[in-house]
Amino acid sequence: MIAALLLLPAAGPPVAPRPLYRDPVHDGAADASTVYDKATGEWVMFYTNRRADLPRADDEDVRWVHGTAIGTARSKDGARWRYSGTAAIPERCTGATLWAPEVQWLDGQWHMWLTVVPGVFRDWNAPRFIVHLTSPDLASWTCGDRLDLGSDRVIDASVLALSQSHYRLFFNDERQNKAIVTADSPDLVHWTLGQRLTRTPGEGPKAFRWKGRTWLISDAWKGLLVMRSDDGGDSWTTQPGHILAQPGRHPTDRAKGQHPDIIVAGDHAYILYFVHQDGEDEAKADPEWHRRSVIQIAELQEKSGIISVDRNAPVTIRLTP
Repeated sequence: MIAALLLLPAAGPPVAPRPLYRDPVHDGAADASTVYDKATGEWVMFYTNRRADLPRADDEDVRWVHGTAIGTARSKDGARWRYSGTAAIPERCTGATLWAPEVQWLDGQWHMWLTVVPGVFRDWNAPRFIVHLTSPDLASWTCGDRLDLGSDRVIDASVLALSQSHYRLFFNDERQNKAIVTADSPDLVHWTLGQRLTRTPGEGPKAFRWKGRTWLISDAWKGLLVMRSDDGGDSWTTQPGHILAQPGRHPTDRAKGQHPDIIVAGDHAYILYFVHQDGEDEAKADPEWHRRSVIQIAELQEKSGIISVDRNAPVTIRLTP
């Protein structure tokens, strides 16, 4: 028996399922932010927990994307995920509607930048702001400041450490035609507005470093817009076209990709994106099925400063803490 066991091939890296993750409560997972928890040896995903199962009064009723908590899921290998409840976000510094968490380990503790809408609204006409929270363990969160970004309609934070005392925030300012805008800080508390990066509307920016360049991928509502910086983030080049614009072939992946998250693992970089389910067979019988959304994963490829992605290819997960 021992000899037979020695002949068995070693287990290789897991292949991601489709979808990568589906919220078991409301079936509306979106806007993922994924980090590695050294204390438990697990990957942790924070996400907007949209209430896709909530009945609507009519086609204009968007209360289902309000009143949302931040869902969490955990995984040992990045391929098999289990639901782990909602994040314990303090109510006194947030609101009834929580969107688009951005979670990072910086300066010796966990940080979260969270989009807050102060109420549950039937339409999109409401103020939105970003708050900063900290945590020692990804479980208990302490209120920080509400960011002053010169607008009453800001959402979708992404933070990049440019150096030990220079951080850059990328966010969406809806008052500037939903442009992606930057702000800089020496301490993650005080922010100074920077530059407007896009002229076309979009949201959900994600900034990251990979293969010697700084990248920014954002949701342009017709696929994902890719920008790169060769000087660390001062000047940017916009890549022609959009990635994940065409629906995939596989079930649950048959619509454009939206609101990215990126996990960089050495030379590998993985993009997590959410997909509405309007292209699925269930949508033919259920006119509300399109509101459901799932998280998918694909591996990025880069050649000569251009990023591409094949969403139909199998994804072998090679994550390193």
